[in-house]
Amino acid sequence: MRYFIELSYDGTDFHGWQTQPNGITVQECLDKALTTCFRQSIISLGCGRTDAGVHATQFYAHFDVADLPETTVISSITNLNSLLPYTIAVKRIFAVSDEAHARFDATARAYQYHLHFEKDPFKINRSWLFKGKLDFDKMNEAAQLLLNFTDFSCFSKSKTQTFTNNCKITKASFEKIEGGLIFTIKADRFLRNMVRAIVGTLILVGKGDIEIAEVAQIIESKNRSNAGQSVPACGLYLVAIEYPFIPSSKN
Repeated sequence: MRYFIELSYDGTDFHGWQTQPNGITVQECLDKALTTCFRQSIISLGCGRTDAGVHATQFYAHFDVADLPETTVISSITNLNSLLPYTIAVKRIFAVSDEAHARFDATARAYQYHLHFEKDPFKINRSWLFKGKLDFDKMNEAAQLLLNFTDFSCFSKSKTQTFTNNCKITKASFEKIEGGLIFTIKADRFLRNMVRAIVGTLILVGKGDIEIAEVAQIIESKNRSNAGQSVPACGLYLVAIEYPFIPSSKN
């Protein structure tokens, strides 16, 4: 029987979501906990890949369990959390159809990027300290240009195994918070490193290094070297994933 598991994690100490040979990952920790809890070999499949140091306030994965009552599986949250490090928290588990897929069934995803302007020890590894001034209005105006395009090759890592670099962005905006900014972006899919490259490019607008209109030119060039540098991973959060069979409480 197939289940979806919803979790959140602080990505600081992990080499991303996906299991790899050279560093500890969220998936590795989750699979070990699931295997121990249900006493059978379990490999989860996540809704996407987050890079090293990236956080998630909402993340879904699916896994299959054999020969156990549904009530046993969905009531195992406390046991699983006791087996996981404090930086990973299981929120809920629920049964889905055998064909349900955490990655391919997702219809939208949303990320946030956090940055602050004054030194704050309580924001270490959770927000990017930006030393300088930014033009908030210009960055928001430039962000709206993203909604006019679908090919975001200029914001993608090279040599990725994707068949297309097309994405449909439906939201992209900055909001002011006390002592900093939060950038929120929502799309049907994202390319590797895309959000951090977008923020890095919009920062150039905010600093006055490039004009708003140049953002469109960068996108049209489809050349990663024309875009801004990727901002640090510490400020990036995956905050929402939408599915047609899960009621959404986030935008």
